[in-house]
Amino acid sequence: MHIVFFNRSFHPDTAATGQLLTELCEDLVKDYACRVSVVAGVPLLSASDNGTKRGNGYIFHSESHEGIDILRAHGTRFSKRRFIGRFSNYVSYFFSACYAGLRLDRPDVVVALTDPPVIGLAAYLTARRFRVPFIMSYRDIFPEVARLLEDFQSEAVNTILQRVNRLLVRKAERIVTLGETMRRRLIDGKGSDPAKTLVIPDWADCSEISPGPKRNPFSLAHGLADKFVVMHSGNIGLSQGLETVVEAAAHLRQFPDVEMVFIGDGVKKPVLKDRVRTMGLRNVRFLPYQPKERLKDSFASADVFVVSLKRGLAGYIVPSKLYGILAAGRPYVAAVEEACEVAAITKRYDCGLLAEQGNAEDLAHKILTLYHNRDLALYLGANARGAAFEFDRRFQVRAYYQLFRDLVSV
Repeated sequence: MHIVFFNRSFHPDTAATGQLLTELCEDLVKDYACRVSVVAGVPLLSASDNGTKRGNGYIFHSESHEGIDILRAHGTRFSKRRFIGRFSNYVSYFFSACYAGLRLDRPDVVVALTDPPVIGLAAYLTARRFRVPFIMSYRDIFPEVARLLEDFQSEAVNTILQRVNRLLVRKAERIVTLGETMRRRLIDGKGSDPAKTLVIPDWADCSEISPGPKRNPFSLAHGLADKFVVMHSGNIGLSQGLETVVEAAAHLRQFPDVEMVFIGDGVKKPVLKDRVRTMGLRNVRFLPYQPKERLKDSFASADVFVVSLKRGLAGYIVPSKLYGILAAGRPYVAAVEEACEVAAITKRYDCGLLAEQGNAEDLAHKILTLYHNRDLALYLGANARGAAFEFDRRFQVRAYYQLFRDLVSV
């Protein structure tokens, strides 16, 4: 079975969507003997990194990774810090991807993710050309997520994105969502057919990330072994509302052994660092992105994690970082709305505490609850590890494979 994916982010990009897609493709090749092709963009390794060399070819070039055929559609590689840079990168990748789709060997199924939000059009055209099933796999939903673009707002662009999404859900044989709230958003807001719209959550690999000792090479190297570490690990982007987390750190500064640690990179990192500097906070630290082989130790260095999402985005975005936290067997405080998938998992498995979204004082209070009650923290962490097996990588990959196989057989 030959499966083709369209998504700008792919190995070696560090964006969560690209990493998860890479894992899915690797397992489809290794465990299910599929042939997998990906129409991806040239890597944008970070907001300040212009990526790797283009390779040969003007519009796209070919390469491979772990048995996966990659068509790197060329485009601009401007900084993602400004809207004009992001817009140029997305549009140039889209047109190159349309052309690359014409050069593919015949697939059995075509799958589009949502980076950029219009890439589904290129995937749909490819599926129509070969007369094969087309699947939309939503990682986020536009135009609602466009409100994150603090440096740009356009009703005209939002209208176009709305129409594109309505077209894609109408044309797709199946629509994959990350949670029940996201599923309802597509059914109620985009006209998605409930019979064709299913849920396959994101995941973590429970064999790679597992509970570990607090004193480990990572915590010792960064002076965290004797601190109560409150950690945010992952993309420091526009969707999380991390200003509230920084403000919560201000409420915690009277506790000298409590340290807020941000691990990762993203367009919001410089803004948050400036805010910390302006507020004179000495209990906040920023560490760089950590590769997979160090995740177990970096996660184990945390006593509690923080998961946050801006108000109004429940169901339009699902924080994928939660699944790594579950696998690490650590408790967390989630500053999210009631409708968010994170809140549903927290209640179902009793593995974390919920804080009022946007309320820094409440967030700090919930963190201190775990600071003062270590038995509760251990209890929630144990429940988190148990929940992680429900979202293990192998189960979600199997669900995707079953979906592809069923569509192709029909």
